[in-house]
Amino acid sequence: MVEVADGNGRLSDEEFEQLKALLRRFCAHDLDQWEAWKLRMDTGHVAYVRMQWGPMPDADDPIFREI
Repeated sequence: MVEVADGNGRLSDEEFEQLKALLRRFCAHDLDQWEAWKLRMDTGHVAYVRMQWGPMPDADDPIFREI
């Protein structure tokens, strides 16, 4: 498990690699058709995350960041 040095800052390279590995594992074993998450931030903002098999309607493949 990666230790978080600064829980309020950007992810370290090691943390980002762990995030990618966990997302791949989640998609391989837990993602059925789609998943939708709502994350409340300390700033009061809300982040919406949607994962699914295949691109969203009206979204071209080049707009996605490959990780």
